[in-house]
Amino acid sequence: MKETNYGMSIEVTLPFEQALTKTVELLKEQGFGVLTEIDVKETLKKKLDVDFKKYQILGACNPPYAYQALNAEEDIGLLLPCNVIVYELDENTTRVSAIDPQKAMAMVSNNQVEPIAIEIKEKLTSVLNAFSA
Repeated sequence: MKETNYGMSIEVTLPFEQALTKTVELLKEQGFGVLTEIDVKETLKKKLDVDFKKYQILGACNPPYAYQALNAEEDIGLLLPCNVIVYELDENTTRVSAIDPQKAMAMVSNNQVEPIAIEIKEKLTSVLNAFSA
């Protein structure tokens, strides 16, 4: 797994559609539901008439943690849900990336939010690591 300034990612040897399906399944195993799905390829074709690679943005939410975070900081909804992206590198390789909730929520000056962000990061890390298992 590779970490960036704001996220975590892994490259998987799976075609895009299989990686997308597996990502959703792994998110469910960690208690996340997918609230939104944005098909970037389709959207860019419709809006700009440009071709783009297969690229999906998933808005993932773990309701118990979202509830805790909202009770601790009402405006935390600006940082929800946790975005997970799946995009094609080539026909047999796909990148799966997730926001790092610890880094995203670090801008919130509320000590009650940090332990929630740590737990969410552990769950999203488990999703990514499950591809290697």
